[in-house]
Amino acid sequence: MAIEPYRRLFQLPGVRTLLLVGLVARIPATSISMALTLHVVTELGGFGQAGLVAMATTVGMAVGSPLSGRFVDKYGLRPVLIVTTAAQAVFWASAWALPYAALVVATAVAGLLSLPVFSVIRQCLAALVPPEQRRVGYSLDSMMVELSYMAGPALAVAGMTTLGSGVTMTVIAVGLTGAGLALILLDPPTRSAEELAGDVQVRTPRRQWLTPAFFALLGTVAAATFVLTGTELALVGTMKHDDQTAWIGLAVGIWCVFSLLGGFVYGGLSRSFSPLTLIAAMGLLTILAALAGGDWRWLVLALLPAGLLCAPSLSSTVDAVSRWVPASARGEAMGLHGTALLVGGAVSAPIAGAIIDTYGPTWAFVAAGLVGVVMVLLALPFWRRRPAVAEPAAESLTGSAVA
Repeated sequence: MAIEPYRRLFQLPGVRTLLLVGLVARIPATSISMALTLHVVTELGGFGQAGLVAMATTVGMAVGSPLSGRFVDKYGLRPVLIVTTAAQAVFWASAWALPYAALVVATAVAGLLSLPVFSVIRQCLAALVPPEQRRVGYSLDSMMVELSYMAGPALAVAGMTTLGSGVTMTVIAVGLTGAGLALILLDPPTRSAEELAGDVQVRTPRRQWLTPAFFALLGTVAAATFVLTGTELALVGTMKHDDQTAWIGLAVGIWCVFSLLGGFVYGGLSRSFSPLTLIAAMGLLTILAALAGGDWRWLVLALLPAGLLCAPSLSSTVDAVSRWVPASARGEAMGLHGTALLVGGAVSAPIAGAIIDTYGPTWAFVAAGLVGVVMVLLALPFWRRRPAVAEPAAESLTGSAVA
């Protein structure tokens, strides 16, 4: 591992500013789900009603993410940011006052018009960073996402429990509006100078990149978040079963720190690894963690090897999207990647919960890891027929053979 790759990355024009804006902009975005859940539970109903609101938001975002990306590809970044920023400002400034039925509809629409900060940052990184340095860039970006998820939900809980729904949702409205305005003013490029100088303005037909291999890639993306969500729920279930709920925050925090460490190490390596390799290894290590019984501290230690692979697994899939898809369709492809992330987590939560309730948290670890391994095996035949790499990348034999 070396620091030098990160130093070279920060020397690229615009990269440092983009990553910093992305880190700050994602914090209000990651607080959305927690804020809505606590608002519904405390003001409008119970967890069942909160689940319906969460589902409406997830469906809206899953549909809206590739649509936003397609509009970015077609019309440019600023028009999409203006519309989505305005939509988020209106929704979050008024959501606290809506009755439940109206809130369900409004959250679906707000999800459809969500600020595409995650996919935009990744798309713009591909434009600013040459192919041979994107692994480093996306590793650092995955670390920034981890930090945002560590801060956003915690701030939402603190706000909802001390300031109330109205003030907290207004703060989120200000945060999302500020994030959108910052990106509008920054207006980072979505295509590199070399791509703009070429013939990428001509839209590439979907059939040239939306292939069975690309769907297999999306399947592994969903499997990765299935593993992560299932692992988190199983960890919480284990500690609740052992009456150790006071230590849940510490345990999850340690897991997140190891994910950050894994992302940092992966970005500093001299070669890339296939998403299939990383996700399969994470799944297998999660299954092995189920063997750690007894004290919760042993369980956390058993999960650390899989935790090290969280950020590298996700960043490797983003890197694959950036290289498989032509620049003229990169926004839509990144949007589909975001949808796959959402779908994996959304499907995992009820399945893991049902397994925990019926068979215990140990089997939830096994199920989560098994899904990751099985999806990799299903994707492997299609992976060998993946499209030609859109841009050459300087990779080692390991990276080029299986990436």
